[in-house]
Amino acid sequence: MGYAFDLDDVAFLSSEAGRDALAALADRPLSSASRLTDVTAARDLAGARFASAALETAVLRRRAESKLDNAREWLFTADALQQATTATVARHRARRLTGRDVHDVTCSIGADLREIAAVADRCIGSDLDEVRLAMARHNLGPGVALARADALRPVSTGTAIVADPARRDDAGRRRWNPADLVPPLDELLEVHAGRDVVVKCAPGLDFDAMPGGAEIEIVSLAGQVREAAVWLGGLADPEVRRRATVLRADGGRDELTDGESDECPVLDAGEWIVDPDGAVVRAGLVRQYAARHGLAQLDPRIAYLTGDRPPPGVRAFRVLDHGRYSEKTLRSLLRRHDVGRLEIMARGVDIDPDALRRKLKPRGAAEATVVLTRIGSTPFAYLCRAERT
Repeated sequence: MGYAFDLDDVAFLSSEAGRDALAALADRPLSSASRLTDVTAARDLAGARFASAALETAVLRRRAESKLDNAREWLFTADALQQATTATVARHRARRLTGRDVHDVTCSIGADLREIAAVADRCIGSDLDEVRLAMARHNLGPGVALARADALRPVSTGTAIVADPARRDDAGRRRWNPADLVPPLDELLEVHAGRDVVVKCAPGLDFDAMPGGAEIEIVSLAGQVREAAVWLGGLADPEVRRRATVLRADGGRDELTDGESDECPVLDAGEWIVDPDGAVVRAGLVRQYAARHGLAQLDPRIAYLTGDRPPPGVRAFRVLDHGRYSEKTLRSLLRRHDVGRLEIMARGVDIDPDALRRKLKPRGAAEATVVLTRIGSTPFAYLCRAERT
């Protein structure tokens, strides 16, 4: 949960004295080992009243550096930072709002709103939490309009609506049911019916629970699935129900939709095995990905693909050997190829890779990846060498 900030904390942290204290704390270790000396320093710099707020902010800024641009100038709560969209993903989503009037109805500390403000014609942010709103005013500056308002009580007209319902309960556990979000997804969509809307959701979203005409986009960044976005009204592509967007670490972007061909064969393993990006898998677009890249499925119900030429720029797995899976036959494969450093990937089989690795105790000199899956009802093991294509 973290420290419970109040408005006086935000006022101090935004003041010259607060900025000076935070600048000094930014140079400290801020580790568990240095906790006592960091607390003492915070009290000297910020006084007893604001020491905890200053120290918590310094720690959160350090944590936010890989997530937000200019994180050392921002104010957060721990929960708000956890839910804040990574800057690269927020910029991607904001592209589809270019030139519009936009209302972020759950703006929190302003992470999404900053990217929206850079491309929108006009924008406004609102939230019920007055502390987060005060932090947003600090983070965004005077150029963005902010208001205290309930996302379920519309206060704007003629704007596209952006919403990011809270997805964790008071104990920090993730909520998976759309009705348990805050505000509940069905109520949010009902009160903004007829508007152009985009809602950020968890990647585990139940597609079947979404209204007709919605476009569901699954977004990954640098190989990690980050979020789902539900696009409605004029923001949705009428030809698309599901979209996978793969944001690469080099700044590039690949997109795949269910409007593309899904014609691909099912074949025995070729020279390579390909594990599609998680956004492709979660969006249910594995067959479209295979068709685009000339690949085949190993099994029609499993997301592993195969072929003699993997897509460029992906981590693929060159097949060295394979056979029906059992611990005994896998040990034999590892001995035959002198494998000692082993990565285990499993899909479609009830196997714990970490537990299996401990039982196998490989001792060779080579490094390899074993892909465990099933073909029909038969488990198979594919011994591979991972390569960047």
